[in-house]
Amino acid sequence: MPIRQLSETMINQIAAGEVIERPASVVKELVENALDAGATRIEIVTGGGGLNLVRVTDDGGGIAEDELALALSRHCTSKLVQDIHDIRSLGFRGEALPSIGSVARLTIRSRTAQAPNAAEIGIEGGRASPVRPAAANRGTTVEVRDLFFATPARLKFMKGERAESTATSDVVKRMAIAFPAVRFTLAGTDRSTLELPATADNAEGRLDRIAQVMGRNFPDNALPINAEREGVRLSGYASIPSFTRANALQQYAYVNGRPVRDKLIAGAIRGAYADVLPRDRHAVTALFLKLDPALVDVNVHPAKTDVRFRDPGLVRGLIVGAIRQALAQAGIRPATTGAEGMIAAFRSGVSTYGHAGLANHVSAAYDINRSPQRPLSPGFGESEQAAFMAEPSADARAAQNVAHERLLHTDLGAARAQVHENYIVAQTVDSLVIVDQHAAHERLVYEALKNALHSRPVAAQMLLLPEIIDLPSEDAERLALHSETLRHFGLGLERFGPGAVAVRETPAMLGAVDVGQLVRDLADEIADNDTADTLKARLHQIAATMACHGSVRSGRRLRPEEMNALLRQMEATPGSGTCNHGRPTYIELKLADIERLFGRR
Repeated sequence: MPIRQLSETMINQIAAGEVIERPASVVKELVENALDAGATRIEIVTGGGGLNLVRVTDDGGGIAEDELALALSRHCTSKLVQDIHDIRSLGFRGEALPSIGSVARLTIRSRTAQAPNAAEIGIEGGRASPVRPAAANRGTTVEVRDLFFATPARLKFMKGERAESTATSDVVKRMAIAFPAVRFTLAGTDRSTLELPATADNAEGRLDRIAQVMGRNFPDNALPINAEREGVRLSGYASIPSFTRANALQQYAYVNGRPVRDKLIAGAIRGAYADVLPRDRHAVTALFLKLDPALVDVNVHPAKTDVRFRDPGLVRGLIVGAIRQALAQAGIRPATTGAEGMIAAFRSGVSTYGHAGLANHVSAAYDINRSPQRPLSPGFGESEQAAFMAEPSADARAAQNVAHERLLHTDLGAARAQVHENYIVAQTVDSLVIVDQHAAHERLVYEALKNALHSRPVAAQMLLLPEIIDLPSEDAERLALHSETLRHFGLGLERFGPGAVAVRETPAMLGAVDVGQLVRDLADEIADNDTADTLKARLHQIAATMACHGSVRSGRRLRPEEMNALLRQMEATPGSGTCNHGRPTYIELKLADIERLFGRR
């Protein structure tokens, strides 16, 4: 077959296969253009999930009449001057509009502030029509109809209207978080409307916009993130460990204002929450990285959602360290959603028993013939707790009252009772706290074991014969560079020729271990993230198992001083709001919520 030049239409359709994957891709590209044009109001209308109609209207700078035809030509852009390494706009490739026009019916209507009238141009399946006069306000309206009509095979890969609408909504939300001062409106044929009013262009306004997208509960359950290292600045918000989601869809990441889906950032978030979340739960985050454009490559893929950092280890370490520091400094905080779920689980006594049932219930609970020396157990075990203690003197009781009053002002308050030999009930000045004693003590023991692991080298056991692991030469080199870190965790290895390493020691905590598989896993992780966290994670897993078996068991009756000691240790231990498996260790119910349950307010 002879070599021939492809037609311009076919070239654009090939490019559209990468740039325009679905209606949400069209919305993303058009909204990026509107933001680059300085828009403060962006309205998006879709029909048929975006396959029938996508219309984006903005109040930006507009396109001059004599540039409309050029805007539909490939690789024509006003955003990239000469340096591909100095990209400060969302768009820069000049591919979006011609790619959309090659597979759909596209119309652009625009007017600049200086022009007396608007102008319009259309393109259908790659064939453009002449520029003509039109009526419009300042800004640009781009209308896309019958997406993929020119490439019907692509339509077979589209999902249902609801799925496509959801993907479009997610794109708009991601863009909106990065630009809080812009008003976004998204309307669909299902009569649903997403409205995100503009907020202030500062930290407070950004948090307000994040709350619009993630829900009103997020600000109350989020920690501010603010860190900088070697010219890379990280800001944003990350949820406390007890506030999670079943998937990672509410993890938003931005690099120089650009929404990205980067596996390095996702892996760093996972690593930061490694031992405080269950494996099937995900943190909620909105993280903003700002760095010199020369230190990040955004031209990895035409969709511009993937990036490559010049120093990925620096970025990953910054994210992990900043989130862990924020978690440690936050102290002990319960998720507000725990109290809401607790309130929802309550049922009023009247609705349960009715009048007659309530009378029978009360008469059963109170027997007039019962001896006053043998009252009914109140259910909170306070009378049983008294059996552990001798009768205190008047002075001792006064001292206890002073100490008790002081404990009421602590985060977890003063222990009042133990319920079902598993749950500690405590009282603060304005709330009721219920603590799972086993889960709480498990976290305390685990943190103590972790501190011991990191404060001194892990005990190692010498292998009778060194184990030789064959590896690609680049993996062996990476392992050799991290040998000191690995030795600290009890793994002693060294180079053994160009394509192998010799393992002479393994961590004693691991016992019998598949050394070859462990070393290969470490090599893979170092290649991906430039860290040796696989070994650390295995040691932490052993520590978690030891903590689970060495902590206070459910069913053990505790004395009041033991319960208060456990509460004080929880207050002093970072991350004690969740156990090693990510479950909450306590729930706090505010007095105002309790009063609302009883109709007092």
